[in-house]
Amino acid sequence: MELQDNYDSNYSIWQPQAREAPRLMGWNVPADELVHIPSHWLKFSEVDPMMHYSLGLVYCFFWVAALTGNGLVIWIFTTTKTLRTPSNMFVVNLAILDFLMMTKAPIFIYNSFNKGFSAGHLACQIFAFIGSCSGIGAALTNACIAYDRYTTIARPFDGRVTKGRALVMLIFVWAYTLPWAIMPLLEVWGRFVPEGFLTSCSFDYLTTTPENQFFVVTIFIFSYALPMSLIIYFYSQIVSHVVNHEKTLREQAKKMNVESLRSNQQQNQMTDEIRISKAAISICFLFVASWTPYAVMALIGAFGNQDLLTPSVSMIPALSCKFVACLDPYVYAISHPRYR
Repeated sequence: MELQDNYDSNYSIWQPQAREAPRLMGWNVPADELVHIPSHWLKFSEVDPMMHYSLGLVYCFFWVAALTGNGLVIWIFTTTKTLRTPSNMFVVNLAILDFLMMTKAPIFIYNSFNKGFSAGHLACQIFAFIGSCSGIGAALTNACIAYDRYTTIARPFDGRVTKGRALVMLIFVWAYTLPWAIMPLLEVWGRFVPEGFLTSCSFDYLTTTPENQFFVVTIFIFSYALPMSLIIYFYSQIVSHVVNHEKTLREQAKKMNVESLRSNQQQNQMTDEIRISKAAISICFLFVASWTPYAVMALIGAFGNQDLLTPSVSMIPALSCKFVACLDPYVYAISHPRYR
């Protein structure tokens, strides 16, 4: 009888704990907020708190680094007379967009240290709206930078971008960008929803209705594929022009039995332009490398196997985009001859 009592006692203490199911993501989200979260994320187990805290600390570092670096770029390029050129208007715009990208970091940090969707639906909409503006705007600005470098290197006499043309191009960038952020914000087309660990938000790429799939395809083409195609085209033209031009100069110098046809001043000017172009190419490469995983993830979510998109996997592209927003100003600090 005593043995049976001990068994019953052990059963009552330990067995319910053994049968307790792990909590799923969103378990602590109020019902009125839960409706905004795609059901895909709610089937995963609750994220380890240490993962939340670690990402929160990483974002704290990104926040400080990006605001400091991009703030310096904006200040230096707008207050230094020799740097107030048409080309650098695009650089300043990119720095503003990168700065804007990281102004939303406190929402992520707050959610991370509270282990989930704590800031609520309104904060989620603000987070995603800022992210859409800065991400799409950065894509178009990088395309403008590529075009500017192309005209400077390949058409230095008749094709250089003037301040007036640069201003028109930047107005177009913002006019093109804002509708893609406003439509999902107002749920006119698409919507903004939590993703991954439920600490960040983006446009909904998981709902598989024809209307939403069409939105994903459209935003992929016009906000990613088109700017990337322009970037690749202009930089490939720069490389082709430089290679052909150098080949022609070498052949002419050989015929004239001289070492070079360029004066020292021309050589130094061309070297500076090439170095600026290298800096621009580096920044564009970083942009492509960081946003391509996000674009691929969106297509998988809309048309592919959604089981591949675990919360941890979805956080990698989001993290890489923020990392590039921190890195851009320091790439210019290292590579741009006049910025240094």
